[in-house]
Amino acid sequence: MDVETLLTFAAVVLGLFLIPGPAVLLTLARATTGGRRVGVATGFGIAFGDLIHATMATFGLSAVLMTSAIAFSVVKYVGAVYLIFLGIRAIIEKGHDLQLAPTRRIDAGRAFRQAILAEVLNPKTAIFFLAFLPQFVHPDHGFVVSQFAVLGLIFVAMSAGYTSLIALAAGSVSRWLRRHSRIGRWQGRAVGTIYIALGVRLALEER
Repeated sequence: MDVETLLTFAAVVLGLFLIPGPAVLLTLARATTGGRRVGVATGFGIAFGDLIHATMATFGLSAVLMTSAIAFSVVKYVGAVYLIFLGIRAIIEKGHDLQLAPTRRIDAGRAFRQAILAEVLNPKTAIFFLAFLPQFVHPDHGFVVSQFAVLGLIFVAMSAGYTSLIALAAGSVSRWLRRHSRIGRWQGRAVGTIYIALGVRLALEER
């Protein structure tokens, strides 16, 4: 894979991470209640769940490409349309102030397992990977399975690293979010803009 594609992918992923989402809020809630160790375990559990989704998407989409290059192109375009749809919906939906959900105190092992289960059983995450990863894969650049694997591992590594930092700085981040809870009101617009940009990127790239 070329460096430009990898850097673009990493930049988009970082942009998504910097906007507080369910994973960040869950990590913060666990870290605030149970301490940094529990927060880090929660973040790693979420990342492990993402790894499972990335693995399934890798082999599933690679199988589609091996069956038909046209079918893979259809998957990419459908994924791009879906991302644009998510973007438009996120922009027009009314945002709400961010609030940390109350959580009861549990040990790190249980926090890790619960985070894995929550992420694996989230159908939105599975659909997101199926729509997101193909936008950065180019069959003419080499072995497709390797491209999917690299992208998936980058996503998981960034997820684990970012949520760990959030957990370690939970106190400061939580206080900041309480002072700026209105950030949730424009959160959808920011995420929506990223999704729409991804869909437009594919349309322009294929011309």
